[in-house]
Amino acid sequence: MKEGDAAGVVHRDEMEAEVFKALLCFAYTDSLPVTEKEDEDVMYQHLLVAADRYNMERLKSICEEKLCKFINAATIATILTLAEQHHCEGLKKACLNFLRFPANLRALLDSDGFDHLSRSCPSVIKNLIAMKYLDIR
Repeated sequence: MKEGDAAGVVHRDEMEAEVFKALLCFAYTDSLPVTEKEDEDVMYQHLLVAADRYNMERLKSICEEKLCKFINAATIATILTLAEQHHCEGLKKACLNFLRFPANLRALLDSDGFDHLSRSCPSVIKNLIAMKYLDIR
């Protein structure tokens, strides 16, 4: 965090203003603000990271639950990476359940995000191999 300037403004370089605003809204009202539908999944991803950073377990749990509804072929790599990096077992389980279907697993393997997932979360790759070849659910 940077110190405030003469006008008393504090800059949070690691977090977008809308995410910080939503985080504060939740902290003071225990509810999430209304978000734009087209950016909803991205907002929940950023909020999950912020909630984990500031140990806001209830917000983290809500974001985890919301993100489960956005798991699809286009988002699986990003959401699974977030789940692993931020210790979201429910979200990770939902992602692995999605990947039980061969077409969904193929979509992950063919995605741009798979390389990042395999480098940053090798344990997830082990889980996928075990799940596929040992029929672990």
